[in-house]
Amino acid sequence: MDGASPNGLATPPSSGAAQEGSAGPPQSEEGAPGSGETLITEGRATIVFPSANEVFYNPVQGFNRDLTCAVLTEFARLQLRPKGIQGTAALWGSPSAPRPLFGGPSPPPLFQSSFQGGLRVLEALAASGLRSVRFAREVPGLGAVVASDCSPRAVELMARNVARNGVGGLVTPRLADARMLMYQRKAQREPFDVIDLDPYGSPAPFLDAAVQAVSEGGLLCVTCTDMAVMAGNSAETCYSKYGAVSLKGKFCHEMALRIILHSLDLRANCYQRFVVPLLSVSADFYVRVFVRVFTGQAKVKASASKQALVFHCMGCGSHHLQRLGRATSHGSGFKYSAATGPPVGPTCEFCQQRHQVGGPVWAEPLHDPAFVKGVLAALERSPGRFSTEPRMRGMLSVIAEELSDVPLYYTLDGLSSTIRSNTPSLLQLRSALLHAGFRVSLSHACRNAVKTDAPPAVLWDIMRCWAKLHPVKWERLPDSSPAARILAVEPTLQASFALHEDANPSSRKRGLKRFPENPEAFWGPKARAKPGCSPPFSRGTFSPFFTRGGGTCPQGEKCCYSHEPALAAPN
Repeated sequence: MDGASPNGLATPPSSGAAQEGSAGPPQSEEGAPGSGETLITEGRATIVFPSANEVFYNPVQGFNRDLTCAVLTEFARLQLRPKGIQGTAALWGSPSAPRPLFGGPSPPPLFQSSFQGGLRVLEALAASGLRSVRFAREVPGLGAVVASDCSPRAVELMARNVARNGVGGLVTPRLADARMLMYQRKAQREPFDVIDLDPYGSPAPFLDAAVQAVSEGGLLCVTCTDMAVMAGNSAETCYSKYGAVSLKGKFCHEMALRIILHSLDLRANCYQRFVVPLLSVSADFYVRVFVRVFTGQAKVKASASKQALVFHCMGCGSHHLQRLGRATSHGSGFKYSAATGPPVGPTCEFCQQRHQVGGPVWAEPLHDPAFVKGVLAALERSPGRFSTEPRMRGMLSVIAEELSDVPLYYTLDGLSSTIRSNTPSLLQLRSALLHAGFRVSLSHACRNAVKTDAPPAVLWDIMRCWAKLHPVKWERLPDSSPAARILAVEPTLQASFALHEDANPSSRKRGLKRFPENPEAFWGPKARAKPGCSPPFSRGTFSPFFTRGGGTCPQGEKCCYSHEPALAAPN
């Protein structure tokens, strides 16, 4: 996250900005660091950054920026191919070097000037401009990049970084409110082909403008870091921002992705537009989605059937989805009507507990499999292009293996803790589902997740069979507990836990880095800051008067940070 706050103001850096990446030297020494500034290298960009908390920078988000550069490269390739642009010699500035534009065995060149007919990109909350500079130097086929921020200090810093990296012919810093800038471009009929929204916290205030200001078939890249809200800690706040009620279930990270996709599609529908997800990622402390936006009244009619309410049992965690609309084939087209339901009774059929109702959420696929494979193939063609490449390859490989038509997931520990048994291994549970004739996959959003098209009744039958092989302590189970009520029923399915030949997924066999890891000590979204404050030591207790090393903070009561030792972020 390298954007501004939801009100357009720049936000603070982490304490002690770290070096990241292995870029070559910048092409210009303009904007050299002065007193109280440092140089930060990430990818092919080297920027000047203030040591004080005047502009936001979070080194942990290097993965986010690397992934965005990879997605933009693949998107540019798909968009420019119909125009007859194959990406050879002329676009590299050297007719004698006919290397492919969109990746090859050698490292990609630096792209520092605009390309005629290329993509128009807006980084709406640009802060230091690091992301825009990286776009200019690493992503081919761009026609113009607008780096906007509402903070004069941020725009001043952007201008220096643009000059230092020699990308002034491509990147234009703008002092503007992101929403007004997007509305103006919509009114002028000069939309952007790519809009990147990476704010501090929720992107909700910017979504209405973004779905209007992006071109037909253009790309929206949206980050949400307000995960506590989206994961069920504040369901009413989630509804006010995204038009959906979040639930505190084991599947909360995938549900967060489906909430933001629902919100994007709902806002686009107001203007006879709809979204098509290319890639949706849950990583670290945020979710990131990449969607294309199209216009079409007939397709918008289908949007209701793409959304669903979630019925989640408060006892055993079983969940069911209820679509809001129904689309049925009618001759050469479709007929749309209200859905029928609900899919559950007054209480859970397995443990007799009540249900919580959440959503609506996006109930269609989260990713475009062909696009994900294209990004993976590009990484294979250009090894070493990104510092976080091993993690990108692992996560994208798991995403490529996910069941696209199965919303949400169960977890190994969630199933076993419900019946108070020990936990089966991933391969044992996957094997039991495969032997029973159902499909199963992992989820990139959770290490021990199981996505399957098996109904909850089959899952609990498998767990009943597991409990027979690994008996639970009945004397410790109250008669009214979910465990007692589930295990009191005899299974109708005789599960086999023998290893199935397809139980071990390809990404696991290859030993890829498949799941998010803590990027560094004390990682997290970092704290907000007011211009002029000293770097915060942590997001902990408010303690304005005394510094960690003793003495009094010069900001006094105006300081908004703690000076207590930093605490480790939760895993």
